[in-house]
Amino acid sequence: MEIYIFARFHAREGMESEAEKALGEVVKASREEAGCVNIHAYRAIRDGRLYYIHSTWKDAAAFELHATLPHTVRFLERITELSDQERDVRRAERIA
Repeated sequence: MEIYIFARFHAREGMESEAEKALGEVVKASREEAGCVNIHAYRAIRDGRLYYIHSTWKDAAAFELHATLPHTVRFLERITELSDQERDVRRAERIA
């Protein structure tokens, strides 16, 4: 069963371009993973320091593997340095 991931990140003031660079790198690498159905990064319109990743994985095992890969680990380390709020990552299933 496909699994959907919603992740929220808030960049420290002045770190927006670095956050966008990190997001771009992880999205590009993640798209190459066999278990990735799709992945996109977004920036909020009203708060230019607020970013989201929405991704779809073929199953929970594919996402679990993704979480251990070097590009994901590097991204999480980097985005933690660039953030002024705790990240929020949610797993979801489609209901409609």
